[in-house]
Amino acid sequence: MTGAASPIWHPFTQHALQPQMTPIVRGEGAYLHAADGRRIIDAIASWWVVTHGHCCQHIVRAIQAQAERLDQVIFAGHTHEPAERVAAGLLELAPAGLAHVFFSDSGATSVEVALKMALGYFRNIGAPRTRIVVMQHSYHGDTIGAMSVGARGVFNAAYEPLLFDVAVVPFPAQGREQATLDALAAICARDRPAAFIVEPLVLGAGGMLMYPPAVLREMHRICRAFGVLFIADEVMTGWGRTGTPFACAQADIAPDIACYAKGLTGGTLPLAVTLCNDAIFEAHLAADRARTFFHSSSYTANPIACAAASANLELWRQPETPARVAAVAAAQQRCLARFRYDERFSDLRQCGTITALDLHADEPGYLAEVGPKLQAFFRDSDVLLRPLGHTIYVMPPYCVTPDDLDTIYSAIDAAVDHVL
Repeated sequence: MTGAASPIWHPFTQHALQPQMTPIVRGEGAYLHAADGRRIIDAIASWWVVTHGHCCQHIVRAIQAQAERLDQVIFAGHTHEPAERVAAGLLELAPAGLAHVFFSDSGATSVEVALKMALGYFRNIGAPRTRIVVMQHSYHGDTIGAMSVGARGVFNAAYEPLLFDVAVVPFPAQGREQATLDALAAICARDRPAAFIVEPLVLGAGGMLMYPPAVLREMHRICRAFGVLFIADEVMTGWGRTGTPFACAQADIAPDIACYAKGLTGGTLPLAVTLCNDAIFEAHLAADRARTFFHSSSYTANPIACAAASANLELWRQPETPARVAAVAAAQQRCLARFRYDERFSDLRQCGTITALDLHADEPGYLAEVGPKLQAFFRDSDVLLRPLGHTIYVMPPYCVTPDDLDTIYSAIDAAVDHVL
């Protein structure tokens, strides 16, 4: 199970450099338990999905109960109570104006659904548009459409012939926000695109790049002015990561289409949704079957996954959940402050429960050699952190304690000393 003989091909892993994996046997709260007895702090919520903690008992019990009642049913022509509960709960929590819920099974797929909804809308209203606008450094997943609207580079260079062309606006770096807004307005006026897709407030895999709500609000206003659909990819930023249930709330905007996944089930089972407004749904509503929205997956709205999501939504209705999010954000701020005047780092930043800082390195970017060295040190220190090249970030479950965070940031301090 630990050797190179394993037949498993792991994600985002260069097996020539990392032939052995860490066997995990149990999860509890903010910790993962390894087969050799080690207890590992999960400082990145297992790729940003675990919110309330590993094996949250409220969600586990809902999964167990549902598995004994209904495990799976085709969702074309059928429905079930867990899916109906999730849809109703999402529309209560999501920005006003979102009115319809389409289920899928991953963040990338929810983005594919959003793009197809946008193009289908314009085709069905008799004014076809096909251009998509994206933001520099963005990441929306690893399927073909999702890669097409993400940054071009090492992640997708081999697949370039498969990707469709997009228009790109620059990232709104501090002091250069107006250049982004001007570029978006110019593209919308010139190209009449179908949609603009953006990660609200935080660009995740692009380096945990952050920008303020005022910029998000202005980008939304520009899209409205030109009749361009606004797609909010909240796969990562949703479920409290930015300090509120969804990042769009901080800009007081309602996207035309929103993508939610990762924390939707509290990090227990794969499930995703794409929400849209009435106009998009009604453009597909007709006696003409050719206007049907042609998308599905075999496990659309799986009842067990929906039961997990419903239990997660129940937790979000309790005041303790936003209180825990606020407590983690405050603790993160205190921990990050220890590096405020540390010359080894630059661009210390925080948005809600997410912190990030850049290590001064000879080679910046995702393939910076310092990244694997840092990751190896963290692994030996029983802390799960996966730097994005020279960018170190912390995004823990909301059950993390101040002592846990002290351990995480002490590991960062020691790791940088070690690699430098």
